[in-house]
Amino acid sequence: MLKSKYTPLFESLTLSNGIQLENRIVMAPMTNFSSNPDGTVSDDEVKYYVRRSKGVGMVITACTYVTANGKGFHGEFAGDSDDMIPSLRRLAAAIKAQGAKAVLQIFHGGRMCPPELVPNGDIVSASAVPAEREGGASVPRALSDAEIESIVRGFGETTRRAIEAGFDGVELHGANGYLIQQFFSPHSNRRDDRWGGSLEKRLTFPLSVVDEVKKVVAKHAKEPFLVGYRFSPEEPETPGITMADTLVLVDALADKKLDYLHVSVMDFWSSPRGVEDTRSRIEIIQERVGDQVPVIGVGSIYTADDALKALQSGIPLIALGRELIIDPDWVEKVEQGRESEIETRLNKNDQERLVIPDPLWQAIINRPGWFPGVE
Repeated sequence: MLKSKYTPLFESLTLSNGIQLENRIVMAPMTNFSSNPDGTVSDDEVKYYVRRSKGVGMVITACTYVTANGKGFHGEFAGDSDDMIPSLRRLAAAIKAQGAKAVLQIFHGGRMCPPELVPNGDIVSASAVPAEREGGASVPRALSDAEIESIVRGFGETTRRAIEAGFDGVELHGANGYLIQQFFSPHSNRRDDRWGGSLEKRLTFPLSVVDEVKKVVAKHAKEPFLVGYRFSPEEPETPGITMADTLVLVDALADKKLDYLHVSVMDFWSSPRGVEDTRSRIEIIQERVGDQVPVIGVGSIYTADDALKALQSGIPLIALGRELIIDPDWVEKVEQGRESEIETRLNKNDQERLVIPDPLWQAIINRPGWFPGVE
Protein backbone atom coordinates (compact mmCIF):
# COMPACT_ATOMS: atom_id res chain seq x y z
CA MET A 1 0.00 0.00 0.00
CA LEU A 2 1.14 3.51 -0.81
CA LYS A 3 2.49 5.18 2.33
CA SER A 4 0.63 8.41 3.01
CA LYS A 5 3.81 10.53 3.03
CA TYR A 6 4.33 9.70 -0.67
CA THR A 7 0.79 10.59 -1.79
CA PRO A 8 1.94 14.01 -3.15
CA LEU A 9 3.92 12.10 -5.81
CA PHE A 10 0.67 10.50 -6.97
CA GLU A 11 -1.58 13.53 -7.23
CA SER A 12 -2.75 14.14 -10.78
CA LEU A 13 -1.85 17.37 -12.57
CA THR A 14 -3.86 19.04 -15.32
CA LEU A 15 -1.76 21.10 -17.73
CA SER A 16 -3.02 24.37 -19.17
CA ASN A 17 -4.16 22.71 -22.41
CA GLY A 18 -6.34 20.23 -20.50
CA ILE A 19 -4.05 17.18 -20.68
CA GLN A 20 -4.09 15.39 -17.35
CA LEU A 21 -1.04 13.59 -15.99
CA GLU A 22 -1.87 10.71 -13.63
CA ASN A 23 0.99 11.54 -11.27
CA ARG A 24 4.04 13.77 -10.79
CA ILE A 25 6.68 11.37 -12.15
CA VAL A 26 8.06 11.84 -15.67
CA MET A 27 10.54 9.69 -17.59
CA ALA A 28 13.33 12.03 -18.65
CA PRO A 29 14.51 12.04 -22.29
CA MET A 30 17.64 9.89 -22.68
CA THR A 31 19.57 9.02 -25.81
CA ASN A 32 19.76 5.25 -26.27
CA PHE A 33 21.78 4.85 -29.53
CA SER A 34 19.55 1.88 -30.43
CA SER A 35 17.46 2.79 -33.49
CA ASN A 36 17.74 1.03 -36.85
CA PRO A 37 20.29 2.26 -39.45
CA ASP A 38 17.43 3.58 -41.63
CA GLY A 39 16.26 5.88 -38.81
CA THR A 40 13.26 3.80 -37.78
CA VAL A 41 12.58 2.88 -34.16
CA SER A 42 13.93 -0.63 -33.44
CA ASP A 43 12.19 -3.54 -31.72
CA ASP A 44 14.69 -3.34 -28.85
CA GLU A 45 13.94 0.33 -28.41
CA VAL A 46 10.20 -0.27 -28.26
CA LYS A 47 10.70 -2.99 -25.62
CA TYR A 48 12.95 -0.65 -23.62
CA TYR A 49 10.23 2.03 -23.55
CA VAL A 50 7.44 -0.42 -22.78
CA ARG A 51 9.45 -1.71 -19.80
CA ARG A 52 9.71 1.86 -18.41
CA SER A 53 6.41 3.50 -19.35
CA LYS A 54 4.16 1.73 -16.89
CA GLY A 55 3.41 3.87 -13.88
CA VAL A 56 4.93 7.20 -14.90
CA GLY A 57 2.59 10.04 -15.80
CA MET A 58 4.51 11.01 -18.92
CA VAL A 59 7.36 9.65 -21.02
CA ILE A 60 9.60 12.06 -22.91
CA THR A 61 11.41 10.12 -25.64
CA ALA A 62 15.01 10.36 -26.74
CA CYS A 63 15.42 13.20 -29.23
CA THR A 64 14.59 12.85 -32.89
CA TYR A 65 16.18 15.08 -35.52
CA VAL A 66 14.04 17.51 -37.53
CA THR A 67 16.29 17.85 -40.60
CA ALA A 68 18.84 15.48 -42.14
CA ASN A 69 21.74 17.72 -41.08
CA GLY A 70 20.61 17.68 -37.47
CA LYS A 71 21.35 14.03 -36.62
CA GLY A 72 23.40 14.13 -33.45
CA PHE A 73 23.87 10.49 -32.45
CA HIS A 74 24.55 7.07 -33.89
CA GLY A 75 21.37 5.04 -33.51
CA GLU A 76 19.10 8.08 -33.25
CA PHE A 77 15.61 7.68 -34.74
CA ALA A 78 14.47 10.07 -37.45
CA GLY A 79 11.61 12.55 -37.53
CA ASP A 80 12.66 14.50 -40.61
CA SER A 81 10.36 12.97 -43.23
CA ASP A 82 6.80 11.70 -43.55
CA ASP A 83 8.22 8.22 -44.27
CA MET A 84 9.03 8.09 -40.55
CA ILE A 85 5.44 8.58 -39.34
CA PRO A 86 4.72 4.82 -39.08
CA SER A 87 7.92 4.37 -37.04
CA LEU A 88 6.99 7.28 -34.75
CA ARG A 89 3.43 5.95 -34.47
CA ARG A 90 4.73 2.60 -33.26
CA LEU A 91 6.69 4.29 -30.46
CA ALA A 92 3.81 6.54 -29.40
CA ALA A 93 1.37 3.62 -29.32
CA ALA A 94 3.74 1.44 -27.27
CA ILE A 95 4.18 4.13 -24.61
CA LYS A 96 0.49 5.08 -24.45
CA ALA A 97 -0.57 1.44 -24.16
CA GLN A 98 1.18 1.42 -20.76
CA GLY A 99 -0.97 4.34 -19.58
CA ALA A 100 1.58 7.15 -19.87
CA LYS A 101 1.38 10.30 -21.97
CA ALA A 102 3.90 10.16 -24.84
CA VAL A 103 5.96 13.24 -25.67
CA LEU A 104 8.38 13.33 -28.61
CA GLN A 105 11.56 15.31 -28.01
CA ILE A 106 12.56 17.14 -31.19
CA PHE A 107 15.98 18.62 -31.91
CA HIS A 108 18.80 19.61 -34.20
CA GLY A 109 22.36 18.80 -33.11
CA GLY A 110 23.98 21.79 -34.78
CA ARG A 111 27.75 21.90 -34.19
CA MET A 112 27.55 18.79 -31.97
CA CYS A 113 26.66 16.50 -34.90
CA PRO A 114 29.32 13.93 -35.82
CA PRO A 115 30.39 14.72 -39.43
CA GLU A 116 29.77 11.13 -40.55
CA LEU A 117 26.07 11.39 -39.65
CA VAL A 118 25.17 14.46 -41.70
CA PRO A 119 25.00 14.91 -45.49
CA ASN A 120 28.47 15.66 -46.93
CA GLY A 121 29.82 16.08 -43.39
CA ASP A 122 28.50 19.65 -43.53
CA ILE A 123 28.13 20.62 -39.85
CA VAL A 124 26.17 23.81 -39.24
CA SER A 125 25.55 26.19 -36.36
CA ALA A 126 24.72 29.81 -35.56
CA SER A 127 28.36 30.80 -36.17
CA ALA A 128 31.62 29.17 -37.28
CA VAL A 129 32.73 28.51 -33.69
CA PRO A 130 33.63 24.95 -32.69
CA ALA A 131 32.43 23.35 -29.47
CA GLU A 132 34.97 23.19 -26.66
CA ARG A 133 35.56 19.53 -25.99
CA GLU A 134 38.31 17.02 -25.39
CA GLY A 135 40.01 15.91 -28.56
CA GLY A 136 38.84 19.05 -30.36
CA ALA A 137 35.71 19.56 -32.46
CA SER A 138 34.90 20.35 -36.08
CA VAL A 139 34.41 23.98 -37.02
CA PRO A 140 30.77 24.34 -38.11
CA ARG A 141 29.57 26.44 -41.03
CA ALA A 142 27.44 29.45 -40.09
CA LEU A 143 23.87 29.00 -41.35
CA SER A 144 22.42 31.47 -43.84
CA ASP A 145 19.22 33.34 -43.08
CA ALA A 146 17.25 31.14 -45.49
CA GLU A 147 18.69 27.95 -43.96
CA ILE A 148 17.72 29.10 -40.48
CA GLU A 149 14.15 29.73 -41.65
CA SER A 150 14.13 26.27 -43.20
CA ILE A 151 15.24 24.60 -39.93
CA VAL A 152 12.53 26.51 -38.03
CA ARG A 153 10.01 25.06 -40.50
CA GLY A 154 11.62 21.64 -39.93
CA PHE A 155 10.69 21.84 -36.24
CA GLY A 156 7.13 22.61 -37.31
CA GLU A 157 7.00 19.74 -39.80
CA THR A 158 8.30 17.24 -37.24
CA THR A 159 5.65 18.50 -34.81
CA ARG A 160 2.99 17.78 -37.46
CA ARG A 161 4.41 14.25 -37.81
CA ALA A 162 4.25 13.81 -34.03
CA ILE A 163 0.58 14.83 -34.11
CA GLU A 164 -0.15 12.40 -36.97
CA ALA A 165 1.76 9.65 -35.15
CA GLY A 166 -0.45 10.00 -32.08
CA PHE A 167 1.95 11.60 -29.62
CA ASP A 168 0.46 13.72 -26.82
CA GLY A 169 3.02 16.47 -27.28
CA VAL A 170 6.52 17.55 -28.26
CA GLU A 171 9.43 18.83 -26.20
CA LEU A 172 11.79 21.30 -27.85
CA HIS A 173 15.33 20.32 -26.97
CA GLY A 174 16.89 23.66 -26.15
CA ALA A 175 19.45 22.13 -23.77
CA ASN A 176 22.78 20.30 -23.59
CA GLY A 177 24.54 22.43 -26.17
CA TYR A 178 22.46 21.55 -29.25
CA LEU A 179 21.30 23.94 -31.98
CA ILE A 180 18.52 25.78 -30.15
CA GLN A 181 20.92 26.43 -27.28
CA GLN A 182 23.71 27.30 -29.74
CA PHE A 183 21.62 30.23 -30.96
CA PHE A 184 20.98 31.41 -27.41
CA SER A 185 24.59 31.04 -26.28
CA PRO A 186 27.09 33.91 -26.62
CA HIS A 187 29.78 31.24 -27.08
CA SER A 188 28.34 29.68 -30.24
CA ASN A 189 26.34 32.66 -31.56
CA ARG A 190 28.56 35.54 -32.70
CA ARG A 191 26.16 36.78 -35.40
CA ASP A 192 25.32 40.43 -35.95
CA ASP A 193 22.06 40.01 -37.89
CA ARG A 194 18.53 39.48 -36.58
CA TRP A 195 19.53 36.06 -35.20
CA GLY A 196 22.27 37.28 -32.85
CA GLY A 197 24.33 40.06 -31.33
CA SER A 198 22.42 41.14 -28.23
CA LEU A 199 20.87 38.84 -25.63
CA GLU A 200 17.47 39.75 -27.04
CA LYS A 201 18.49 38.83 -30.59
CA ARG A 202 19.95 35.53 -29.39
CA LEU A 203 16.40 34.72 -28.28
CA THR A 204 15.10 35.08 -31.85
CA PHE A 205 15.75 31.50 -32.97
CA PRO A 206 14.44 29.70 -29.85
CA LEU A 207 11.29 31.85 -29.84
CA SER A 208 10.80 31.45 -33.62
CA VAL A 209 10.88 27.67 -33.14
CA VAL A 210 8.32 27.93 -30.30
CA ASP A 211 6.03 30.13 -32.44
CA GLU A 212 6.27 27.81 -35.45
CA VAL A 213 5.55 24.71 -33.38
CA LYS A 214 2.59 26.36 -31.65
CA LYS A 215 1.23 27.49 -35.03
CA VAL A 216 1.43 23.91 -36.36
CA VAL A 217 -0.29 22.56 -33.24
CA ALA A 218 -3.12 25.10 -33.62
CA LYS A 219 -3.55 24.08 -37.25
CA HIS A 220 -3.20 20.27 -37.07
CA ALA A 221 -4.01 18.99 -33.58
CA LYS A 222 -7.61 17.81 -33.20
CA GLU A 223 -7.24 17.31 -29.44
CA PRO A 224 -5.04 18.84 -26.74
CA PHE A 225 -1.36 18.56 -27.66
CA LEU A 226 1.32 19.84 -25.36
CA VAL A 227 4.45 21.83 -26.13
CA GLY A 228 7.31 21.81 -23.61
CA TYR A 229 10.81 23.27 -23.72
CA ARG A 230 13.98 21.91 -22.14
CA PHE A 231 16.99 24.11 -21.39
CA SER A 232 20.35 24.05 -19.60
CA PRO A 233 20.50 26.98 -17.17
CA GLU A 234 24.25 27.59 -17.42
CA GLU A 235 27.21 26.82 -19.67
CA PRO A 236 30.81 26.16 -18.60
CA GLU A 237 32.24 28.08 -21.59
CA THR A 238 33.37 31.71 -21.54
CA PRO A 239 31.48 33.57 -22.76
CA GLY A 240 28.57 31.25 -22.05
CA ILE A 241 24.98 31.25 -20.89
CA THR A 242 24.70 32.56 -17.32
CA MET A 243 21.89 32.20 -14.82
CA ALA A 244 20.97 35.84 -15.51
CA ASP A 245 20.61 35.04 -19.25
CA THR A 246 18.47 32.04 -18.41
CA LEU A 247 16.05 34.11 -16.30
CA VAL A 248 15.50 36.31 -19.38
CA LEU A 249 14.91 33.15 -21.45
CA VAL A 250 12.42 31.63 -18.99
CA ASP A 251 10.50 34.91 -18.77
CA ALA A 252 10.20 34.93 -22.58
CA LEU A 253 9.18 31.25 -22.66
CA ALA A 254 6.60 31.75 -19.89
CA ASP A 255 5.03 34.53 -22.00
CA LYS A 256 4.60 32.00 -24.83
CA LYS A 257 2.15 29.99 -22.67
CA LEU A 258 4.09 26.73 -23.01
CA ASP A 259 2.73 23.66 -21.20
CA TYR A 260 5.90 23.11 -19.21
CA LEU A 261 9.55 24.05 -18.88
CA HIS A 262 12.08 21.28 -18.23
CA VAL A 263 15.42 22.10 -16.62
CA SER A 264 18.42 19.97 -17.63
CA VAL A 265 20.87 19.52 -14.75
CA MET A 266 22.79 16.51 -13.45
CA ASP A 267 21.80 17.24 -9.84
CA PHE A 268 18.47 18.72 -8.76
CA TRP A 269 20.11 20.64 -5.90
CA SER A 270 23.10 22.07 -7.81
CA SER A 271 23.49 25.80 -7.29
CA PRO A 272 24.48 28.49 -9.80
CA ARG A 273 28.01 29.76 -10.19
CA GLY A 274 29.18 33.22 -9.25
CA VAL A 275 25.97 34.42 -7.58
CA GLU A 276 25.26 35.13 -3.95
CA ASP A 277 22.09 33.06 -4.09
CA THR A 278 22.47 29.80 -2.13
CA ARG A 279 19.35 28.17 -3.58
CA SER A 280 19.51 25.59 -6.35
CA ARG A 281 19.13 26.62 -9.98
CA ILE A 282 15.81 24.81 -10.12
CA GLU A 283 14.41 26.64 -7.08
CA ILE A 284 15.45 29.99 -8.57
CA ILE A 285 13.71 29.12 -11.87
CA GLN A 286 10.61 27.88 -10.03
CA GLU A 287 10.38 31.14 -8.08
CA ARG A 288 10.80 33.16 -11.28
CA VAL A 289 8.15 31.49 -13.49
CA GLY A 290 6.58 28.63 -11.53
CA ASP A 291 3.30 30.49 -11.06
CA GLN A 292 3.01 30.92 -14.85
CA VAL A 293 4.21 27.57 -16.21
CA PRO A 294 4.83 24.14 -14.62
CA VAL A 295 8.54 23.39 -14.18
CA ILE A 296 9.95 19.87 -14.39
CA GLY A 297 12.89 19.25 -12.07
CA VAL A 298 15.42 16.49 -12.64
CA GLY A 299 18.86 15.30 -11.62
CA SER A 300 20.22 12.48 -9.45
CA ILE A 301 16.85 11.61 -7.92
CA TYR A 302 17.05 7.93 -6.99
CA THR A 303 14.87 7.12 -3.97
CA ALA A 304 11.25 7.92 -3.13
CA ASP A 305 12.53 10.29 -0.45
CA ASP A 306 14.75 12.07 -3.01
CA ALA A 307 11.67 12.60 -5.19
CA LEU A 308 9.52 13.77 -2.29
CA LYS A 309 12.17 16.25 -1.11
CA ALA A 310 12.44 17.63 -4.66
CA LEU A 311 8.65 17.97 -4.93
CA GLN A 312 8.55 19.80 -1.59
CA SER A 313 10.74 22.52 -3.10
CA GLY A 314 7.59 23.64 -4.94
CA ILE A 315 8.34 22.02 -8.31
CA PRO A 316 5.18 20.27 -9.60
CA LEU A 317 6.84 17.53 -11.70
CA ILE A 318 9.89 15.34 -11.16
CA ALA A 319 11.71 13.59 -14.00
CA LEU A 320 13.69 10.40 -13.46
CA GLY A 321 16.37 9.53 -16.00
CA ARG A 322 19.11 7.16 -14.97
CA GLU A 323 16.97 5.87 -12.09
CA LEU A 324 14.32 4.45 -14.48
CA ILE A 325 17.06 2.65 -16.38
CA ILE A 326 18.31 1.16 -13.09
CA ASP A 327 14.81 0.34 -11.78
CA PRO A 328 11.97 0.43 -14.32
CA ASP A 329 9.53 -0.59 -11.53
CA TRP A 330 10.24 2.52 -9.44
CA VAL A 331 6.74 3.99 -9.59
CA GLU A 332 5.03 0.67 -8.98
CA LYS A 333 7.24 -0.04 -5.95
CA VAL A 334 6.40 3.30 -4.33
CA GLU A 335 2.71 2.82 -5.10
CA GLN A 336 2.72 -0.60 -3.45
CA GLY A 337 4.56 0.57 -0.33
CA ARG A 338 7.71 -1.26 -1.43
CA GLU A 339 9.89 1.85 -1.79
CA SER A 340 12.57 0.18 0.36
CA GLU A 341 13.03 -2.31 -2.52
CA ILE A 342 13.94 0.37 -5.08
CA GLU A 343 17.32 -0.35 -6.67
CA THR A 344 19.61 2.66 -6.94
CA ARG A 345 22.74 1.00 -8.33
CA LEU A 346 23.17 -0.74 -11.65
CA ASN A 347 24.15 -4.40 -11.50
CA LYS A 348 26.45 -5.56 -14.30
CA ASN A 349 24.44 -8.77 -14.78
CA ASP A 350 21.06 -7.13 -15.17
CA GLN A 351 20.96 -6.03 -18.80
CA GLU A 352 18.43 -8.64 -19.87
CA ARG A 353 16.12 -8.26 -16.89
CA LEU A 354 16.13 -4.48 -17.30
CA VAL A 355 15.52 -4.69 -21.08
CA ILE A 356 18.39 -2.35 -21.99
CA PRO A 357 19.41 -2.47 -25.69
CA ASP A 358 23.05 -3.39 -26.42
CA PRO A 359 24.26 0.02 -27.70
CA LEU A 360 22.92 1.78 -24.60
CA TRP A 361 24.29 -0.92 -22.29
CA GLN A 362 27.74 -0.59 -23.88
CA ALA A 363 27.63 3.19 -23.49
CA ILE A 364 26.78 2.84 -19.80
CA ILE A 365 29.39 0.15 -19.05
CA ASN A 366 32.13 2.05 -20.88
CA ARG A 367 31.53 5.32 -19.05
CA PRO A 368 32.40 4.79 -15.38
CA GLY A 369 30.84 7.28 -13.00
CA TRP A 370 27.81 8.00 -15.20
CA PHE A 371 25.61 5.44 -13.43
CA PRO A 372 25.93 4.53 -9.75
CA GLY A 373 27.21 0.98 -9.42
CA VAL A 374 29.16 0.89 -12.68
CA GLU A 375 32.85 1.05 -11.92
